[in-house]
Amino acid sequence: MCLLLAAERRGELEGVKVCQDAPSINHLLFADDSLLLLKNDVRSANHLQDILSLYENCSRQTINKDKSSIMFSQNAKTVDKEQMMTALDIRVEARNDKYLGLLVYMGKSKEKTFAYLKDRVWKRVQGWKEKLLSKAGKEIFIKAVAQAIPSYAMSCFDLTKNLCDDISRMICRFWWAQQSNEHKMHWLSKETPCTRKEDGGLGFRNLHLFNLAMLARQGWRILSNPDSLCARVLRAKYFPDGDLLKVKEGPGISYSWRSIIRGVQALKKGLIWRVGDGTQINIWLDPWIPDGVTRRPITPRGQTLLTRVSELIDPITGNWDRQLIEEVFWEEDWGRILGIPIKAGMDDLLAWHYDKKGIFSVKSNYHVLADDQRRAVGHQQGESSSSPVRD
Repeated sequence: MCLLLAAERRGELEGVKVCQDAPSINHLLFADDSLLLLKNDVRSANHLQDILSLYENCSRQTINKDKSSIMFSQNAKTVDKEQMMTALDIRVEARNDKYLGLLVYMGKSKEKTFAYLKDRVWKRVQGWKEKLLSKAGKEIFIKAVAQAIPSYAMSCFDLTKNLCDDISRMICRFWWAQQSNEHKMHWLSKETPCTRKEDGGLGFRNLHLFNLAMLARQGWRILSNPDSLCARVLRAKYFPDGDLLKVKEGPGISYSWRSIIRGVQALKKGLIWRVGDGTQINIWLDPWIPDGVTRRPITPRGQTLLTRVSELIDPITGNWDRQLIEEVFWEEDWGRILGIPIKAGMDDLLAWHYDKKGIFSVKSNYHVLADDQRRAVGHQQGESSSSPVRD
């Protein structure tokens, strides 16, 4: 890969940019796959061929062209495709709709695009119905197989709620039926099996809420790792000001980014600011007070000119300015504010409010968002906080 980077610095190869300010990418590695990205012209192909030949001579390893394929953008001309394939000595053009299990091209109808997931679940369910599994066996099958099939796609795309409901209905029919093609009465509502076991349910996933939680986790990764390649590419194209929490859906964006935005909107429901120097936190608009539903002051702003939390901190002692706070806020608010610890000398941090240990922050190492996140997402969708999406 060093040869590719050196060739790009010399101007012999040109990587791919999603926009002018985005980083140039000429290769991506995933497991044992090597994905090379370059401009569609014969000159670039010849330089790439020279690099590959040099690699073969130095490593004594030969690239298997029969197992290699090439993929072009949708607006590439047929003549350019043929010249490129000839220069690289690659005979196969990749025409697959999926790569690594995910769709490469998205159609206008999302339900049709993701219908293959429903088909996979249906085939698995149909194949196991005739074996008359016990209830315990069915529960394990549903959690470990049927509901796990769409998980990978859910981490990248917003599967429509209708599709999630269709998959859930298939799973419910499988749960209640005793024999193949038997339609048995559902003795409980479809929401009950998705309730936690300790609350009287079966602990099945609510697929729609789980989908939102997985997308929210992608948003958290961008927040917690702003220097990652993925974050830098998305930031350059969609939020150049660097404020991910203010992004909104708009025309002309990719469906994967639209999905991440929906995850970010769900993520915002449970974020809270941890007070450092207070300069980044808006007193009236940002969530920073641990107690309460909105995590914002219930005191109306009125005519006060105070805007930033830093204005409520005594610059000499580094502690809360108790007299000022008691003058500005109602008793319910100032009592909670004075109980908030100040991390003097540190920047303000975004954290996950529902984590009891307080280990989630955007500047800490990445942690998997747990049940509390999905519980918050479910609460915001009109369900009780005791009905999470479970792994």
